[in-house]
Amino acid sequence: MEKKYKSTAVVVGGSSGIGCETCLRLANRGWNVINVSRTPCKSAKVKSVIADVVAGSTFTDAISTVGKKYGIDVLVYCAGFSMAAPIEYAKESDYRYLFDVNFFGALKAMQAAIPFMKDRGGRIVLVGSIGGDVPIMFDAFYSASKAALEMLVREAYCELKPYNIKVTAFLPGGTATGFTFKRKVYSDDENKSYASNLNRAVAALADMEQKGMSPAEVAEDIYAVLISDKPPVVKACGFKNSAYRIMSHVMPEKVTLYFNDRAYRQ
Repeated sequence: MEKKYKSTAVVVGGSSGIGCETCLRLANRGWNVINVSRTPCKSAKVKSVIADVVAGSTFTDAISTVGKKYGIDVLVYCAGFSMAAPIEYAKESDYRYLFDVNFFGALKAMQAAIPFMKDRGGRIVLVGSIGGDVPIMFDAFYSASKAALEMLVREAYCELKPYNIKVTAFLPGGTATGFTFKRKVYSDDENKSYASNLNRAVAALADMEQKGMSPAEVAEDIYAVLISDKPPVVKACGFKNSAYRIMSHVMPEKVTLYFNDRAYRQ
C-alpha cells in the first residue's frame, strides 16, 4: 500500500500526542494527511480541518468533505478523554461526554469514512487502550469506552471484510504525552471517602504513563499496522503491553484484578 499511489489519510485528533506523531509519520512518507481536530496539527505538511468530535454533523461533514475532495484510504481515530472519578459520584454529563469522545466519535468517524472506502478498500485504526482489557482504577468510564471500541472493531472486521476494508483496534499502554495532564480529576470534596485511594491511583497512573513508551514509538507501530498486508484485528503496542494483555486473558480473573489493584494502590 505504501508506494503504490499517494494515499489520503484522515487522522482524528492529530493535533498532539500519538495523533500528531502519526500525522508526521504519514506525511513524511508522502501521504496526503488531513488532521481533523479542535486545533491544527503543528506540521505544515499536514492539512488541518477544525472540527470537534462532539459537534454532531459538523464533525462528520468535515470528514465527508475530505472524502469528496481526495477520497479516503485510511482513517485513524486518536481522539480521547479521561476522567478520574469514583463510579458512585461520577456526573452524568462527564461520563456521557467521555463516551461521546472515546466511542461515539469513533463510530461517527467510521460511518463518515466508510462510503469513500467501499469501492477502493481501506484501513481503519481505532486507538483503544490496554485499559480496555484490564481496568484502570477510578477511570472506569475510560476503560469501559475502550472495551466498547475493541468490540466495535471486531464487529466492523466482519462487516467490512467483503469490501477489503481492514479494521484494527490498536492498544497502547502507558504513553508519555500531555494526555496525562489533561485528565479530569475530581476533587477530594467530590470524591468523599474515595479521595485518598483515588489520589494514589491517579499518581500511579501518571507515573506509568510518563515512564511508558514515547508517542513516536507508538505512532511508528500504528504506521506498521497501516501498511501491513494482513493487519491484526486487535494489536497491543510493544512487547511489554502485548505480554501483559496475554497474561490478563490467561490468568484467572481474580488474579488479574489482584495484581491490577496492587499497581494502583502503591
